[in-house]
Amino acid sequence: MAQIKTEKQYKAACDRVNELLKIVSNDTPADDKNMLELDLISDLVADYEEEHYPVAAPTLVETIKLRMYEMGLTQTKLAEMLGLSTARISEIITGKGEPSLKTGREISRKLNIDPAIVLGV
Repeated sequence: MAQIKTEKQYKAACDRVNELLKIVSNDTPADDKNMLELDLISDLVADYEEEHYPVAAPTLVETIKLRMYEMGLTQTKLAEMLGLSTARISEIITGKGEPSLKTGREISRKLNIDPAIVLGV
């Protein structure tokens, strides 16, 4: 099977994907030649990106900050929610301190964060 081997090929494939996205819609039949081409090239681009531009798993700090944003929480509100001092929350959010197992469990449960992220695995 073909694969993208160079950055130049990758950029050309991305350009073609963008061209095809202007032609293809959700209503385009699966057997349409443009849809088939888009599907094939998209897979090739995804494979190349996975190898050359891997996305790292989010850190606990990044995840907590995102969840705080999504839930509209301040550090003070988060501290109240978890039963911690604002100073302790600040340590965790800045990465200067790690949560205890008990605190990690509460973070996971109350912020709906995957335990694997909380445990760093």
